[in-house]
Amino acid sequence: MTGDARTIYDGHILKLELLDNKWEVIRHADAVAVLALNEASEMLLVRQLRRAVDAHTLEAPAGLIDGEESPEAAARRELQEEAGLDGEMRLLTRFYSSPGFCDEQLYVFQATNLRESRLPHDEDEDIEVVWMAPQKVLDGLREGRIIGSASTLAAALYGMQSLNGQGPVADE
Repeated sequence: MTGDARTIYDGHILKLELLDNKWEVIRHADAVAVLALNEASEMLLVRQLRRAVDAHTLEAPAGLIDGEESPEAAARRELQEEAGLDGEMRLLTRFYSSPGFCDEQLYVFQATNLRESRLPHDEDEDIEVVWMAPQKVLDGLREGRIIGSASTLAAALYGMQSLNGQGPVADE
């Protein structure tokens, strides 16, 4: 599908290629995000500083899939590292995060039957756990009070569907 590819940069988490001497494409590991709702129907979010946008964002627990790790194992690990929780995982959807220039796929899981289970978080992460109603998350994103990401929006939309008795599941 692609012609000539030349590597411009090969870093720790991404590779930048020039395709056909025209298109700049980022090769990036796939990632996961987790929708977790508590008994009060609040959505689990994490607040953290994102250097790329120089702001604190409010996002669903998320992170990169490591090496040969399955998407489900990565989702479970991220939930344990970022929120100290584990649960039963169900794939809701997957999509390309920004297909105009990046090949990263984001897998969105729903975690149910939550229980405490903590793994050490990454050394460079300073994370605050926040519980918020999915509708408030969507309102905050729309009104600009919340700086989020694709994972925030996807999880909040699925959270609203889940609370309304709708729960599409992607085929894998």
